[in-house]
Order: sequence, then C-alpha cells, then structure tokens
Amino acid sequence: MNFLAPAALVFAVTIPVVIVFYLLKRKRVVKLVSSTLLWQKFLAETQASSPFQKLRRNWLLLLQILLLALATFALARPYFAAKIKPAHLRVVILDASASMQSTDVSPSRFESARAEALKWVDSLAGRDQMVILQAGAYTEVKQSATSEKAALRRALQSCAASDGPTRLVPALRMAESLVRDQPGAEIHLFTDGAVPELREFENKALPLVFHRIGVRANNVGLTALDARANPEDARQRAVYVNVANFSSNQVETELELRLDGRLLETRPLRIGAMEISPQVFITTQPRDGIFNLRLSARDDLACDNEASLVSLLPRPVKVLLVSKGNRLLERALRAAPLVQLSVAQSLTDPAAGFDFVVLDGVVPAVWPRGNLLAFRVPNTNWFESLSQIQAPAIVDWKSTHPLLRYVGFDNVQVVESLTAKTPSWASSLVDSPQAPLILAGELGRQRIAWVGFDPLDSNWPLRISFPIFIANAVEWLNPANVQGGQLLIKAGEAFRLPLLHPETSAQVVLPDGKVREVPLDATANEFVFGETHRQGAYRLRIGTNELVFCVNLLDAAESDNRPRDELRLGQFERVTATTLQRANLEVWRSILALGLFVLLTEWWYYHRRTV
Repeated sequence: MNFLAPAALVFAVTIPVVIVFYLLKRKRVVKLVSSTLLWQKFLAETQASSPFQKLRRNWLLLLQILLLALATFALARPYFAAKIKPAHLRVVILDASASMQSTDVSPSRFESARAEALKWVDSLAGRDQMVILQAGAYTEVKQSATSEKAALRRALQSCAASDGPTRLVPALRMAESLVRDQPGAEIHLFTDGAVPELREFENKALPLVFHRIGVRANNVGLTALDARANPEDARQRAVYVNVANFSSNQVETELELRLDGRLLETRPLRIGAMEISPQVFITTQPRDGIFNLRLSARDDLACDNEASLVSLLPRPVKVLLVSKGNRLLERALRAAPLVQLSVAQSLTDPAAGFDFVVLDGVVPAVWPRGNLLAFRVPNTNWFESLSQIQAPAIVDWKSTHPLLRYVGFDNVQVVESLTAKTPSWASSLVDSPQAPLILAGELGRQRIAWVGFDPLDSNWPLRISFPIFIANAVEWLNPANVQGGQLLIKAGEAFRLPLLHPETSAQVVLPDGKVREVPLDATANEFVFGETHRQGAYRLRIGTNELVFCVNLLDAAESDNRPRDELRLGQFERVTATTLQRANLEVWRSILALGLFVLLTEWWYYHRRTV
C-alpha cells in the first residue's frame, strides 16, 4: 500500500492529546449536603491532590482514538499500486457519436463511458499525463497533456454526445501522433464499437486499449429519406423512407408522415429482425414545405426515430444546348422531366439566363458562369493537358455517383476520345486503361460534367443508359436541386450557403428554440454554420431572406448500435475489448465511510450512557 499524501500522517499527533484529556481529573465543585453516606465513593477523588488520574478502560476513548486514526489514514490517501505496465502518457478518446446515446446502459452509454474515463483520471500517479479527445463529427481536443486531475475532470464534464455519425479515424490519427516515440504510452478508446473498419492503422502497432460500452442492441431507425415527383403523376410528391430494425426480435411500430406539422398519414409497420422495410408515401404538396417522419417505437436510441426533409416543388429547368447539330442529344434533353430546351450554335453571353448549359463539341467565345455539361470540349483552365486516344475500352465506372445512377457501360464502344489527368476539383466517373473518359466535380461554385468523347462517335446513344444519364445530368446540374440538396445535411456537418450580397449578421433558430446570432464579415461570400449537432429543422435568417434546412442522422451504420467485442484494424489485425484492467485504487473513500460509522457509534454510546 502507498500514500498519495503521506504528510497528512502528522495529524496522528491528535491521538495522544485525546488520551491526555482522559488522564486529567475533573475539577470538583464543593457543595454542602446533609449526608455524605452516598458520596463516599467519590470523596477519595475529591481529596486527591494530584491533577492526573489512572487511565481506565473507557469505550468512548477507544472509539475516539479509532475515529482519529481513520481520519488521519484517509487524509493520507492510501492506494493499492496497479499491476500494469507504467504509462506516463494516456490518450483518452471518448466516442461522442449518436449510438453512444443508447440507453441500454443507465443513464446512457456516453455517461457510462465518461464515468469510466473519470476513474482512469483518478488512477493517475504523480508523473503520469493524460490527453482528452472527443470523437464526434470532428475530433476536438478537450484537454492537452497534463497531470492536473481537476483540469482533466473539467474536460471530461464538458464533453457531450451528438446526433452525428462515428468518425474515429481522425481521432486515432491524432492520438497516434501524440503517442509516437513515447515509451509505454497508451490510447484508451471508450466506444460501443459501432465503427467502420480502421484499415489505415493495420500495420501501425497502435497501443490501443478498447473499452467496450453497451450490453445489447434494441433499435429501430430511419436510415434513408427522399422526396421526388410521383413518376405516375407529376402533380403529386412521393416520399421515400427506409425503416431498419437492428434488434434480434420482430418489431411492431407506427410511422407518421407530417407536412409542416400537419399529420398526413399514420402507417402500422411490422419489421422482422435485422430487416429493412422501404416505404413510399404518395401525397399532395401545395407549396414548399417540410416533411417530417416519426417512428413511435420505444427503443434504446431515440435520435434516429425522427427525420425531416425540406421539399421544394419542382420548377421548369431552362437548358441551353450549344451544338452544330445532334438530334439524339436534343431528343434526350427534351425527354427529361420539366426541361425547357433552347438550341443555339454559339454562346456569347456568359450569363444567358439559363439554369445550365450543354456544350456539344463547341468551344464558346465566353465560357458560361453557371453549371455546365460539356461533350468533347477542351478547356485549359480545367486540365493541365489533353490528349487523344483511339478506341478506348471502358473498364470501370462509378455507379454510386448521382450522374451514373442506373447507368451502365457494358456494351458501349467509343471510336476516339479526349483524355486528361483527373484534376483536383473533379473525380473520375468512367475509366479506360489509359485515362478517365468522364469527369465530374465542382470548380468554385460551378458544377461541371465533362465527357471526353462525342456521343455520335460511339454507340452510347443507342443504349438505354444514354437518356438515363441525360436525365441524371439535368437533375444534378439543376441549381434548384443543388439548393435543395444543400438544405439536407447530416448531423455534425457544416451548413454552407453562398452569399449574393454582403451581409454583417445572421440569425439561426435551433431545433430546441434557442437563437444563435452569427456575425459575418462584410467581405464574406459564403455563410458557414457549424453548430449542427442535433437533428431537426434549423431556421436561418440573413437580411430579408429566410430559409429552413434540416439536419438528420440517416446512417445505417450508426443506427446499428450492437456493441462490438472487437475492432477490426484491416484484414488481419484486431483489438479485443478490455473487460477489466486494474489501475491504482484509492481507498480513502471507504476509510472515510468507516470513520463516519465510528463517529455515529460514539455519538450513540455517549448518549446511551448519559441517559
């Protein structure tokens, strides 16, 4: 046993003082009485001239000595030394994602993780230091390396769980940089393990200690949400939603659909264990509004039982086709929903009043400022260099991109194409062995889709994938859809809004009704708001403009809140959850409790004796 404050043992000198008080004789007061027959026992004491008396056996004295000994012992803060290797630096990572709000551990997984981390703070020895990191939508350093326990406790108390997904890679990357070249350093991760694979750390020999939080999985959540025009009736809206059951039992619940707070429909659901139930609501929408879906299920995680979506009514899309003549491309554009197509052979006005421009092998005199779809058009501002290849074979395409949704290139053959190295602002969508053939990205505030070959130099227009690609391009390049996409973000992501005019301040009303005043630089060309930790509808006012944007979880990996027994660091390396690891155990609280019991016993015995 060791002591954190051995100097407190000096208080043991109070024990002899108490004994001295019991050795002193009481000062007697002389009283005249009629008879001393009953007082003979005490006459000898009153006649004694010595100020001290013989120490008698007294239970009160023994209790008081025991109480002082316990108090002195507690002040010295005894502890049992840990039987683990010394770690002079510990990096504590507290998972603050949405799944940590699960209530299978009372009061929640996050609070349980914080309590466990506080115990590790109490176990720090004199030279040990600790760093506190909070891993939510982004990694936040709550406390740099210090051995001051009060500061570490304040840092842990300031942590809070959010409604966002788990992003542990940046936190582990920062922790790795802190423990590098630190002998014996450890990284303590407090999480439920609901995280993707951490392949980046497979061969890093990370000194990771995984503290698993959570005991069960009992959750039903909304994992996807979208609203579009009804394919069968453009005057109606179709609201798509996925409801996933991550429990081990079948669940019966109800799903409510509301528009601007007005109940439209309630639908009973029965979902099997580990199943996903896609649902489609068909409804009318007279004006722009907010669709809200809510599950009535009582489960361990509440933040994924509700989701909101800003739904903007579709408006005509004004498209300008600049071409020398391509009837197949023109016909595909006219077939896209709500397209109002204009055709020209040249472009001289960079802001011609169209939603986006399509360039078909024509290099304009002035490049348009809006969104752009370009077929076989070179631009030295986009690419460092261009080259031409003959009969490129299409070997891969990115079907997850919105432009290639339901688009395949299995039987597409190209005669010749321009190619370029993928620039930093774009990503490759269709690849040949030599170079990419289709690129898409955002340069500044301009969305650009670039196709290196002329569709007429291929058999692509004869495939069903060509009109589907054009319809996808109309939707992706439409500025109204871009704005609608900006109004739906995931919890923890920053909301961004381009500013057309200089503004000095903005006001945001949070879902709980609190108001945030956001000062703006008069020269800023973009509004950025990062306090999006809670799901719900946020109301923004900038100048005379008002809009609403919605924040949701909508993350199947996060809603799957099953506690994991191990973390996968790549294909072969794993970290198993630590169930118990001994640390320095202070026992002063137990000693103090025992001293309180002795004090109560002394009080009871004294009053019992004097009654």
